[in-house]
Amino acid sequence: MRDDAPRIDILPNAPGVGFKAQHFDALLADPGPVRWIEVHAENYMGDGGRPLAQLTALQEDFALSVHGVGLSIGGEGPLDRDHLARLKRLCDRVQPASFSEHLAWSTHGAEYLSDLLPLPYTEQTLARVAQHIDEVQQLLGRPMLLENPSSYLAFDASTLSETDFLAELVERCGCGLLLDVNNVFVSATNLGLSPQAYIDAFPTEHVGEIHVGGHDADTDDHGALLLIDSHGKAVVDPVWELLRATLAQTGPKPVLVEWDNDVPDWPELRAEAERAAQVLV
Repeated sequence: MRDDAPRIDILPNAPGVGFKAQHFDALLADPGPVRWIEVHAENYMGDGGRPLAQLTALQEDFALSVHGVGLSIGGEGPLDRDHLARLKRLCDRVQPASFSEHLAWSTHGAEYLSDLLPLPYTEQTLARVAQHIDEVQQLLGRPMLLENPSSYLAFDASTLSETDFLAELVERCGCGLLLDVNNVFVSATNLGLSPQAYIDAFPTEHVGEIHVGGHDADTDDHGALLLIDSHGKAVVDPVWELLRATLAQTGPKPVLVEWDNDVPDWPELRAEAERAAQVLV
């Protein structure tokens, strides 16, 4: 274990990366400023094997964040009890410093959709999501962080802003928040809003993690700019600047670089972590 290895039960206010198996040896040999890693829960729900063995080895040197993508916490139906049981078993086994999920839904009946879909921000939705968060936190025996989504449309039915919706969930459930700065930039661009105004309205005192990542640019059917939260390339300069402005409000926080598609070799991802470290200074 490195002398400067962080406590495994606390995420340090330092850069982290989403762990990819092909980076295992390089990450251990040359971590640079990286002090913590994130893994997607659904990739580690087996009973053993190489994934969990690698995770156990990495926890000697790095704090761990477990990030869920399959709970469908905003879904209309009840949470999947089998999925929750697998999630609890994983968290009991690896004891992460942090667990987080998305403010989104991805199920319809027995069907699972491989997308994180948006919600109308209404009192009815608020009550349902709060009930689901309470269920997750009680079962896991730990608070969770809820991540703001990337949005490509807004609902006419919404009666609350996204930031007010998240603030009310914190008040009702005692959960924390994961502030994805790239998602803010993507959503604000797509919906014609100010990303800085969103950050100004966000309940930043409850932020436990911050994420940045890459996105793709496209156009919609009317020829307007449309950003896609792809996690498949380097973070763009405006997102780094928004991160800098965010940290000016929150103070130092754990900052994760997400790169899940078209994953680069370790030196390129390490360079992104180094840039995050520079912004954190």
